[in-house]
Amino acid sequence: MTFSIVAHCELTGQFGVAVTSSSVCVASRCAWTRAGVGAVATQNLTDPALGPMGLDLLMRDQTASQVVAMLVAGDPGQAYRQLQVIDSRGRVAQHTGASALPTVASAIGSGCAAAGNLLANDGVPQAMVDAFAEASGCSLSERLILALQAGLRQGGETRVLRSAGIQVSDCQSWPIVDLRIDDQSEPLDALASLWKVYEPLLPGYVSRAAAPDRAVV
Repeated sequence: MTFSIVAHCELTGQFGVAVTSSSVCVASRCAWTRAGVGAVATQNLTDPALGPMGLDLLMRDQTASQVVAMLVAGDPGQAYRQLQVIDSRGRVAQHTGASALPTVASAIGSGCAAAGNLLANDGVPQAMVDAFAEASGCSLSERLILALQAGLRQGGETRVLRSAGIQVSDCQSWPIVDLRIDDQSEPLDALASLWKVYEPLLPGYVSRAAAPDRAVV
């Protein structure tokens, strides 16, 4: 009941996940990033524990493919899971279990990967990857949102979307972007609007953490 994209920006070193679903509060369960390490998306009857577990494995210098293999091997519910992992070198790996909700599809691009389940058609992930590539001049956050919007234009999910979110990590120990629309009609429009509000404030929030004595409030 979800489609998502994981990505890495070679220019900034940022890692990000963007996700949307007909389920509420999807980003709280499915989007995981860590600075300098990578990103994980876990969906389709998801086990949220797989997100931090995958990031911990990436910290031990495992590749994206190795992490997916280990997560799948250790998960008795792997037939119902859909996973995406991108590692510190921008390598991606994916898993879709045999019992994932149809229609399932996935696509891999340069520095990104997209996947979904309960999709209107199997072209949705490729449309997301293409949109991400076409927006190469934008920030990672903007590119991720544009990818979700492209997936929706391609057909999106067979059910009405209710939630969406984006998480991006840079060089801090905390995500510099962690925006969520947890239960709303037109969640992608709401997420894009929220990003436009948050984007100009972001540098200030980062600088407050690093140098509160010089913060402008």
